[in-house]
Amino acid sequence: MGQKTNPIGMRLGIINNWDSRWFARKDYAKLLEEDLFIRKYLKKRLSQAGISKIVIQRAVSKVTVNISTARPGLVIGRRGQQVDQLRDELQHITKKAVFLNIDEVKKPDLDATLVAEHVARQLEQRVSFRRAMKKALASTMRSGAGGIRIVCSGRLGGSEMARTESYRDGRVPLHTLRAQIEFARATARTIYGTCGVKIWIFKGEILERPKGPDAPAAPAARNA
Repeated sequence: MGQKTNPIGMRLGIINNWDSRWFARKDYAKLLEEDLFIRKYLKKRLSQAGISKIVIQRAVSKVTVNISTARPGLVIGRRGQQVDQLRDELQHITKKAVFLNIDEVKKPDLDATLVAEHVARQLEQRVSFRRAMKKALASTMRSGAGGIRIVCSGRLGGSEMARTESYRDGRVPLHTLRAQIEFARATARTIYGTCGVKIWIFKGEILERPKGPDAPAAPAARNA
């Protein structure tokens, strides 16, 4: 099952938390569609900023968007002009009060989303897929990861038939629920067609329940 299940969804409520942190009895579908639109809009609008994660929290008429990025300077802009413009655009779209929080990703080589997008970008620039994969493998392990697995599929190198190539270093225990595993997908749009990139990064084991705002909620007690 470890190969069939998304490693992030498999650990929700155990060591991972949801990226949309709100509850709604009515208009659930409408709010979920709005969340998806916000994420898609920010990813496209800040395509050069290295967006890793977007966490959305909601109150009655307030939306808080936490953006994790490898280049916070591009998101904030000179004297905060860019982030103010982004907030105004989102307020115009959602018709609600929007607050933006910008967090910096300290080690981009340990972030699965950023590594996958970097490999996909290299494939689009016609870099050898083996070279791109091995370089990402080495830089991630050098940054302190416990293990990494990279899978690329498609018409790699312009071959006539699509195939799948994978490289692995260290250990990636997909069945261990306490293992902190980041997983991400990216798509490289080459002149031969699209190539898919998948990344698994093992960052160690969590032996205690995480604490703080990003910690998952404790499971509800069951009556005997």
